[in-house]
Amino acid sequence: MAIKLVVFDMAGTTVEDKDNVHEALINGFKKCDYTIDREDANTVMGIPKPVAIRTLLQKKFEVQNNLEELVTKIHAAFVDEMISFYKTDASVKPTKNAEATFKALRAKGILVGIDTGFSRDIADAIFDRLKWKENKLMDLSVTSDEVANGRPFPDMIYKAMELTGITTADEIAKVGDTIFDLKEGSSAGCRYVIGVTTGAYTREELLPEKHTHLIDDLLDVVDIVTA
Repeated sequence: MAIKLVVFDMAGTTVEDKDNVHEALINGFKKCDYTIDREDANTVMGIPKPVAIRTLLQKKFEVQNNLEELVTKIHAAFVDEMISFYKTDASVKPTKNAEATFKALRAKGILVGIDTGFSRDIADAIFDRLKWKENKLMDLSVTSDEVANGRPFPDMIYKAMELTGITTADEIAKVGDTIFDLKEGSSAGCRYVIGVTTGAYTREELLPEKHTHLIDDLLDVVDIVTA
């Protein structure tokens, strides 16, 4: 059974991330008088940001009162900073070989999908900046606020299947740079669950999580899914 769709993560996988997402999350907390560091932020990379914020507030700070109000405020600050960054910062660009990988897959008749822990407003700011829709480098996208449950749950993969008419995850490969990407692909039953070692998590950090491949170059995806 041939692979029909490859679903890629965004930040750290197909979009350069030099700790920009970590910094925006740290700054969002700071604006509400809470202090987290990069290590704290990294533990929740890849999951929907409201869930990430709620998790840190509960586990690190044991917040109970006004929890949802705080989540909303911190997330709003995070979104504002991310949209501004992706619209204006000169460093915003695809990761190495991301666009070449998209083109190679689509040339072979394989659909390219994007899923992300970002909300739709942030994702669209990135797509507009990089012109991926305009240049027909991708076929579909799913954001965490468009499904009931983001990573590590399989909902975004299932939504991608719904959008494409694919009826079995055995025809799908999932690619991402966090343990939550790998958990998502595995929980959906994707044939290939591919970890990228050049993003938020190192090879050593990804290795214990269930996967089919760990790669250092996105172009390797093409050979894997067409073998």
